Amino acid sequence: MPAAASSGLAPVNDIQMYYATYGAAPAGSIPILLIHGGLGHGDVWANQVIDLMRDHLVVVADSRGHGRYTRSAQPFGYDLMASDYLALLDYLKIDKVDLVGWSDGGIIGIDIAMTHPERLDKLFAQAANVTIDGVDPSVMTNPTFGAAIAMMGADYVRLSPTPDQFDAFVGQISEMWMSQPNWSDAQLAKITTPTAIVLGEYDEAITRAHTNHMAAVIPGATKIILPDVSHMALFQAPGEYTAAIRAFFE
Repeated sequence: MPAAASSGLAPVNDIQMYYATYGAAPAGSIPILLIHGGLGHGDVWANQVIDLMRDHLVVVADSRGHGRYTRSAQPFGYDLMASDYLALLDYLKIDKVDLVGWSDGGIIGIDIAMTHPERLDKLFAQAANVTIDGVDPSVMTNPTFGAAIAMMGADYVRLSPTPDQFDAFVGQISEMWMSQPNWSDAQLAKITTPTAIVLGEYDEAITRAHTNHMAAVIPGATKIILPDVSHMALFQAPGEYTAAIRAFFE
């Protein structure tokens, strides 16, 4: 990651949330909030931050229990995690953002689009699902996905204030993944935020049929299929990934 303009721990709900900001906000520009995927952390966005900070204020954070962020005994839920990010924006005195969400981050973005559309200008949701049947059951035996989990586990040990609790953390968040998200088409049809539903051509975790359904149900959604990449598109083709973000937001 480049040098941050600011960073720290924000008192959010019942825990302390690590955040960092990069670049500055030119007059009339919308800040960009990047939300990482499950088991990840804010630093996964390094390539995107280096590009986007040239002409935007960019905010990254570690989601509840991830990276440098503490966790509590409170059960994980996408509504709770969305409220964490909204509280962070309040703490930073940011009214509205363009949001890029990867995997769980995309789900959090969709939650915000449904419940607090006034906080979003646009939403770029990559590799998100809106019901649990959108997840490909073969993902847990996929070697690419397995390598990513191993990488995130090593990062957890390096970054977390509780480095010996990765297995407990995975167990706690897995309880959420077994039942969430679970949104109806009627709920999704109320989204008014301009939304891109994005999937890598070879995504290991989210089915193409589910992505097609999401794009059809969310009013006015743009479907983007990123070529020659998988669920891990931001690592596999970072330049092309950032270009897709810019093309949608601009």
